[in-house]
Amino acid sequence: MEQFTPVSALVGGALIGLAAATLLWLNGRIAGVSGIFGGILAAPSAETGWRVLFLVGLVAGAALYVALDPAGYTPRTGFPPALLVLGGFLVGFGTRMGGGCTSGHGVCGVARLSLRSVAATTVFLATGMATVFLVRHVLGVQL
Repeated sequence: MEQFTPVSALVGGALIGLAAATLLWLNGRIAGVSGIFGGILAAPSAETGWRVLFLVGLVAGAALYVALDPAGYTPRTGFPPALLVLGGFLVGFGTRMGGGCTSGHGVCGVARLSLRSVAATTVFLATGMATVFLVRHVLGVQL
């Protein structure tokens, strides 16, 4: 960890928790981003509006952070666009297979003590660690 920033991590985590709790309290919905996005792609319904607003809020929040603290965000460069698109596709495919994403399972499900979400989050983390080990230490790729 080259730049340990506990304050921004704490504030960010608190805001994520607040957003998830607010959505559950006001709308009765779990803040699973892949499910919210998938609901927009499905047939239009009365729920499309809040889903679009939620996703716009995610992007606007990130843009606001970068605007307020430009030095706090340093994008990495040098990634082939085809690999980025492939990675995005695989993440989307995996969330559909897993019945949810890290936000739905990891933030909301674990907080509700859902055994299914604890199992899914454990698999997400273990798979991520195994992938990093394989790519960096077995294949020797340094990104």
